Amino acid sequence: MAQIALTPCAIKLHTPHNPKGMILMTRFHKLISTASLLLAATLTSAHAQDATPLQTGVFHGQVHATSGRASVYKGTDGKLTLRLTNFKTSNGPDVHVLLIAADDAQDNDNFLKGNVERIELGKLKGNEGDQNYDIPAGTDLAKFHRIAIYCVRFNANFGTAPLEK
Repeated sequence: MAQIALTPCAIKLHTPHNPKGMILMTRFHKLISTASLLLAATLTSAHAQDATPLQTGVFHGQVHATSGRASVYKGTDGKLTLRLTNFKTSNGPDVHVLLIAADDAQDNDNFLKGNVERIELGKLKGNEGDQNYDIPAGTDLAKFHRIAIYCVRFNANFGTAPLEK
């Protein structure tokens, strides 16, 4: 009877005729892992692209040139997702994506002093390209209707996108 042992890097096939025989599947394993990650990213991306955004806006730079579009989508499960598309900004240390409750997307004085409420969506995943961020359940988009790309280390607003319906 054949026995199959699974390891992180190989599949070993032992048979009565060749008890020490081994079929290495390292490349296959890596291919499957990569394909799984790409499929998950594609499904998330396709879901956001097929849906109509609840709100959307275009970035304008503050301290650094920042461009692209920010859109909020609501999934069939009710979950809110922020999607940045054609996004580009400067690289920087400790850069985060925030939802802010500012009436004016260019109100840096109040924003940088901490006088504006904010919701942290996470560290910036990359300074170029499309990316998604989960928005916490119960977030009031009528109040938090600006997206800010914010560098914590230098207390600098790289760019802001006002969201509109």
